[in-house]
Amino acid sequence: MTKIIIKILKKAFLHLLFWVVVWFFFSSFFSVGSTNKNFIFWFSTLLSIISIVSSYVFVYHLIPNFLIVKKHQLFALYTFYSVIFIVCAVLMTVVFGFVFFYNLEYQKMPGLTKNSGVILVCVLLIIVLASAFKILKHNFESLEENKTLENKFLQTQLQLKEQELQFLKMQIHPHFLFNTLNTLYGFALKKSDKAPEMILKLSGLLDYILYQVDKPLVFLQDEINHIKNYISLEKSRFQDTLKVDFFIETIHDNLQIPPMLLLPFVENAFKHGTPNNGILKVKINLMLAEKHLHLQVVNSAKIKETSKKGIGLQNIQKRLEMLYQNHSMLNIHQDEKLFTVTLKIPIKNEV
Repeated sequence: MTKIIIKILKKAFLHLLFWVVVWFFFSSFFSVGSTNKNFIFWFSTLLSIISIVSSYVFVYHLIPNFLIVKKHQLFALYTFYSVIFIVCAVLMTVVFGFVFFYNLEYQKMPGLTKNSGVILVCVLLIIVLASAFKILKHNFESLEENKTLENKFLQTQLQLKEQELQFLKMQIHPHFLFNTLNTLYGFALKKSDKAPEMILKLSGLLDYILYQVDKPLVFLQDEINHIKNYISLEKSRFQDTLKVDFFIETIHDNLQIPPMLLLPFVENAFKHGTPNNGILKVKINLMLAEKHLHLQVVNSAKIKETSKKGIGLQNIQKRLEMLYQNHSMLNIHQDEKLFTVTLKIPIKNEV
């Protein structure tokens, strides 16, 4: 509250100082050739009042309500009315001095005070200066506001990117890592030849998850390769209790997508899948058609087991909203035996 009062007082002081300077300008300019100080005082005061009223009409009404909002015809019309008022007021000021201070003796009046053209130019000059300051101030404030909005927009974008990065790094469920490490431990105890290969695939997958997500786009083939590594690791863990069919059609080498966009759907199938007759079945179809990438992941499941969506699936839905707005399609369907996810996203070639 105190800051507001100080701001108002400071603004009032600056306005008062400006109009005092204007009054002294009129007094000094029109006193040339005149010794009647009483006349000069009142003459300068009346001109200052005309300038104050006219300037504030322009600064606080005509410019913000018509010129700035581009109502140019109305601004021109009201400016014309204002100029008529100013001309009449100046002429009345001349008549005031002519009647009350010089007893209708026109020749005794100072040369500058009976020249209506000069008086009118001085008053209009003050009004133009005040109006120009208002317009410049508005332009400066607009630039500052635009800069502030731009900074807020960039900050929001940065926050979204950081949030997206966190979403990405949370995609692969910790249970997968825990189970894979347990499987590796078992292979290590048996001194299996599969252990080094599993370590290599797990290392590549973790590198992709932790570091490659910083990139805005990755090659679709890289995403596919990591999906294959993920499936291979899961096969090592499930052994004969897993059946995976992965079909890929019409995929070109130069296609790019955001990183970790497809892998969470595959991870979700293993996490929420339920074995049917002792075997977990996962079917993955990936194809390109009409400049859209189509992914369908189907896994055997039970309704009780799949009633809740995994964190990866929730995150990927948020990512799709951020990346594609209304240009992507995600359908999730489940029945007594199958859980199906269908994704469709626009895609373009990038070399």
